[in-house]
Amino acid sequence: MHFRKCFGYAAYPLLAALLFVPSALRAQDAPQQQTTAPQTNPPTTMDESQQTTPEQRAQVLREAQERVNARRKLRIEQIIKDTYSHKYEVDFGGDSLRFRPGQSLQYMNEAGWHVDVTDYLRGNLGVTVDARGYYGTAYTGSHVYSGLNQAYNPSISQYVFLAGPRYRFFRGQHWGWTAQVLAGVGHGNFGTGTYGLPPQLVGLYTDSTVLNIAPGASVDYNLSPALAIRWSAVDLMTNYGSNFQDKNLGGSMGIVYRLGRK
Repeated sequence: MHFRKCFGYAAYPLLAALLFVPSALRAQDAPQQQTTAPQTNPPTTMDESQQTTPEQRAQVLREAQERVNARRKLRIEQIIKDTYSHKYEVDFGGDSLRFRPGQSLQYMNEAGWHVDVTDYLRGNLGVTVDARGYYGTAYTGSHVYSGLNQAYNPSISQYVFLAGPRYRFFRGQHWGWTAQVLAGVGHGNFGTGTYGLPPQLVGLYTDSTVLNIAPGASVDYNLSPALAIRWSAVDLMTNYGSNFQDKNLGGSMGIVYRLGRK
């Protein structure tokens, strides 16, 4: 009886040791696993064979820029095509002209207007019909009739009707250049401001209808395919008083409206 009690008291420590040893072993294995786990290298996200060189990246950028330039070129070509495929152009605006109203008189400044219509028959070649008017005040100087109805400062006017070829020799996205040679008739009113006094008595040309020729060039700034601003330079050659006047230089500014399709 006494032996059994002693054996029971000795068994309790043995059971406790058996339970504690496996737990201690597992606790020792866990730190070893934690310390050894970080030693493993993480997998690489990109294979070194897939990495691009600076030359390859530069080539990619060049190809992207070439694609952008190609799209831009196509867009500009389409705008030019839309702009200059119109069949008709209508131009109207204001004019100025340096004109000699008499063979012995000095040049004067005239202000005026113009309206013209161009029909492009083939490609860049068209036919223009033009109408314009000029108005100004001539300086005749002192003469024997100076005190009569103020005939020394008479007003004059001209009306010109022309037609001829126009050729477009430059077509751009924003700018266009044309040249034209127009011919027709012009009527000069030189006696309207002399109050009945014959204009030739104060050095003016007589009222007449004569040949007019107007070579010139124009430049357009395109606001849209159908709308532009036009600046023009012209030399209005006239034949008043049986003399040929070829230095009547002038210019104009107008609005061009394009319509119709070829």
